[in-house]
Amino acid sequence: MCFPCPDGILEGLFLVHLVAIGGSDAGISAALRARELDPATDVTVVVADAYPNFSICGIPYYVSGEVTHWRNLAHRTHAELEATGMTLRLDTTATGIDVSGRRLQLRDAQGREDSLAYDELLVGTGATSVRPPIGGLTGPDALGPADGVHLLHSMGDTFAVMQTLEQHQPASALIVGAGYIGLEMAEGLRARGLAVTQVEALPEVLPTVDPALGSLVHAELDAHGVDVVTSTTVDTISRGQNGAGRLHVAGHHGDTHSDAGTEFARDVDMVLVVVGVRPDVDLAASAGAEVGYKGALVVDEQMRTNLPHVFAAGDCVITHHRQLGITYLPLGTTAHKQGRVAGENALGGTRRFAGSLGTQVVKVFDLVAARTGLREREAVAAGHQPATTLATPDDHKAYYPGATPMHIAVTGDTSTGALLGAQLIGRRGAEIAKRVDTYATALFHRMSVDEVSELDLSYTPPLGSPWDAVQMATQAWVRQHIPAEPGTATLLTEPVPADAVSTEA
Repeated sequence: MCFPCPDGILEGLFLVHLVAIGGSDAGISAALRARELDPATDVTVVVADAYPNFSICGIPYYVSGEVTHWRNLAHRTHAELEATGMTLRLDTTATGIDVSGRRLQLRDAQGREDSLAYDELLVGTGATSVRPPIGGLTGPDALGPADGVHLLHSMGDTFAVMQTLEQHQPASALIVGAGYIGLEMAEGLRARGLAVTQVEALPEVLPTVDPALGSLVHAELDAHGVDVVTSTTVDTISRGQNGAGRLHVAGHHGDTHSDAGTEFARDVDMVLVVVGVRPDVDLAASAGAEVGYKGALVVDEQMRTNLPHVFAAGDCVITHHRQLGITYLPLGTTAHKQGRVAGENALGGTRRFAGSLGTQVVKVFDLVAARTGLREREAVAAGHQPATTLATPDDHKAYYPGATPMHIAVTGDTSTGALLGAQLIGRRGAEIAKRVDTYATALFHRMSVDEVSELDLSYTPPLGSPWDAVQMATQAWVRQHIPAEPGTATLLTEPVPADAVSTEA
């Protein structure tokens, strides 16, 4: 079957059966793109649970009560997905891939096994929660949801957390980890009235930004009653005694145990462990798929694995980064883009994933933190000569009521003037997400720091300034790191070539 593709890149497309494993961002995006390009394409999505196309990122807001029902976390309902023409096989686990025979082995919730033929296969198995080496989390007597100990990554995990909250009415909780999900869950549990302790092994919370900016998030947590404990490792979780709490959490401060014994201890009613994820690659790897950096599946920029007719996308694959080359950076936005590329190429396309910049944003109570591109230490590892300038411009004109200062750290290359990255912290109304997206766009097009001032950005006094805060921060960097030349008004530099950096992160 041949037809004209909307973007004109597909020629001679033939009817295929595309099977996608995984009903989250990558799998659904691939299925939707294939059906969009050719409504006659046969698309089946195999989903291990009953919750296709649910927003895992929205879980903290369901826990907090801001999202009033778990069904509201669905990007699309079951009926809406099937209305696109795709077939959903829910509560079905993919157990094996017959690469030469192009068949996928399946097992349903009742244990029945069968197989499904495919022409092209998309592996979108995602990631699983990291289970750190904490006593009480592993072994035959490991504590789990029934004891009030939870890992959090799936809808099933979410229902277990809600069951603990609703049936046991805990008064206190301890969160192991202060990354994005950990911070959002601290806010969510505080909204429910729990006393919350947050434990982070590193010196500061939100380790994806510089410690000076992470300290601002730390202060926001303190201001909202979260007991933040940094530079501390949790060693054991055990059942509580003497009625002090359902669970006893013990650990130590610093790098080593004190000779005097355990230095950190809390008695709480529930524990959340959110210390990151690892790629779920067992299915594809057992079929011969190559595994690379951080244990993720190796794919090229067209999202092809080394196996014929097998694509992969999302949190289970390596990330092609525009500045770092190959890394692993699991993000929902990236998974959506990768899945779309894979879905198009499975039908004969040649689209390439343009690469990630690691653009991220998180709300923590009334503060918003964001980053894109490289921090200084990452830029050094990538072969740059970086420097960072911190600026504190107001979010809009000071004479209009409500102006608040933002903290913007701009990193650039002092030898070329190239923009390398930006980190931003500000109040919720300061349009932090919009402004980090401006930096991300500039990075995508490999602009210099100075060229950001040439962008034609919007202005009205209640929302910004004639020079936007984004530009004030880059101008501060230029003043500090680029010596002015007589008779020149702007810095003219060559962008960093696309292939200048190929270092793994």
